[in-house]
Amino acid sequence: MPAQLTRRHFAGTVFAGAGLAEGDVLATLKRSHPRLMADERTFASLKRLIESEPTARLCYQAVREDADNALKEAPSIYLIPDGLRLLSVSRRVKERVQALALVYRLEGDRRYRDRAWKELEAAAQFKDWNPKHFLDSAEMTYAFALAYDWLFADWTASQRQTLRQAIVTLGLKPGMAVYASANGWHKRDNNWNQVCNGGLGIGALAIADEEPELARAILQNARQSLPLAMRHYAPDGAGTEGATYWDYGARFNILFLSSLETALGTDFELSKIDGFAQSGLYQIYMGGADRMSFDFADCGLRRLSTPMHFWMGRRFRRPEYNWFRSSELARPMPGGGFLDLLWFDASSGFDPARLPLDKYFRAAECVSMRSSWTDPNALVLAVQAGDNSNLSGHRHLDLGTFILEASGERWIIDGGVDHETYLAHQHHNPKWHYYRIRAEGHNTLVINPGAEPDQDLKAVARIVQFDSRPQRTTAVVDLTAAYARHARGVQRTFTMENRSAVTVADRVQANAPAEVWWFAHTPAEVVLGADRTEATLKRNGKRLLAKIESPAGAVFEVQEATPLATSPNPEKQASNRGRRKLAIRLRAVKDAELRVRFAPASA
Repeated sequence: MPAQLTRRHFAGTVFAGAGLAEGDVLATLKRSHPRLMADERTFASLKRLIESEPTARLCYQAVREDADNALKEAPSIYLIPDGLRLLSVSRRVKERVQALALVYRLEGDRRYRDRAWKELEAAAQFKDWNPKHFLDSAEMTYAFALAYDWLFADWTASQRQTLRQAIVTLGLKPGMAVYASANGWHKRDNNWNQVCNGGLGIGALAIADEEPELARAILQNARQSLPLAMRHYAPDGAGTEGATYWDYGARFNILFLSSLETALGTDFELSKIDGFAQSGLYQIYMGGADRMSFDFADCGLRRLSTPMHFWMGRRFRRPEYNWFRSSELARPMPGGGFLDLLWFDASSGFDPARLPLDKYFRAAECVSMRSSWTDPNALVLAVQAGDNSNLSGHRHLDLGTFILEASGERWIIDGGVDHETYLAHQHHNPKWHYYRIRAEGHNTLVINPGAEPDQDLKAVARIVQFDSRPQRTTAVVDLTAAYARHARGVQRTFTMENRSAVTVADRVQANAPAEVWWFAHTPAEVVLGADRTEATLKRNGKRLLAKIESPAGAVFEVQEATPLATSPNPEKQASNRGRRKLAIRLRAVKDAELRVRFAPASA
């Protein structure tokens, strides 16, 4: 049996602001299993849902396929392929265990339970779950907690002891060591906070009746720590690390909140934190006409919508969230799965035309404008400002950058993530040495280029004006802090006119005569007009016209998406083959106004 932990194990731990004096957090603990996100009635309901609802049936078929594939695979082994992360292994265990456990609960075929046990038994024998990169430990703790709880009645006493011992010694105890420390993810406010608190909290709930003191300590610390990350949803619900990192953080946050509700009957009002109820809007607005993400900074380029939209739609009575997920699952090859089934909501009928066409997310400082929610050829503009050092880690030097879509094409693109920047423990290069991270690798300005960072690493750019009207929407970004070494004032204004054209206007007031570059990256073929003040972007038989409206004498260049001669250029970095950039170069300017207009054109 796992050793009974005493209070001395928790010396120096800071407990939640609510404190133990408020009462026992486990006072309302449901003593039976399952109690994490589900109970016995859940599985009976799921069986009926799968029989009656075609979309749910497709989701289950995907889960069943994953479980069947796992039957053929060997159990996971301890492997840190990049010298830092066990995360790929933890996620493989998690995905396999989720699928196998659910299929076993619904079908009763012991092959799935037995295969889940082989996976768990192997991971329980790992020397650790890599707590130095605690995401790995947190996701593994979640996997073990789910298996322990959902299959509790089907495990032998010895198997339960093995699972419980692993949760305690490889998950919760290392977590307590972090909570007792002065620094760590529990003091941070990025996605690590949500994932680690969520994974540990679910682990604590799973074994709370056998290890009550340890479970209380974990839950109290999670209650204190989690609001540090959730405060960034205020005031409008934005995920300040970007649209796909919103998915990661919110996923474990909601897994935990859902488990608190089912295990304790309360989430301690964490779901009432300012902005959280609105955060389902963030992915809705930060995607294009085809829902492909606006992949600013380290975000992935993929279709948006998540199972969490189902949970949030029901929890906050937001039908637009249910629409956003259910309409995605209604597509061919929908990609639904485990969590969609748990939180499935067949209620739809929401008319997206009810949504405002434009949205400004304050604090996160990003804007989305579009001509339609239903036209696949809509004109769509996304703007990113904010904080270059935002939550550390995943931001680029991209203040003032933008993404532009029209006629069913993404014409002006973001560079996306460079995975070499995740390997700094090997090459020790600063992140801003890499082209995709630098301002020159984005659709923004560079002033007096050189080998140093081309925007201030700690700059914050605010959207100082936002005006949304049917025929004209404007967002004004103050970029002065980003270029303070070179200019006393830099302002960029984005305007969508008549829902049919976009203008990007820059005002640069330099400290001394300066060299100013303007960049816009594209996957399209670019043809310059005779005087080079016009450019035609061509792609898939469609065209977008770009025209320099000021200053007089400014001309377009077409360049490869590669570093300037004066910039750092690490030997190994992401390829930008197939991309090019439209560029404007102004020399020796002290007070410049640069204005470029984009408009789709018929073929």
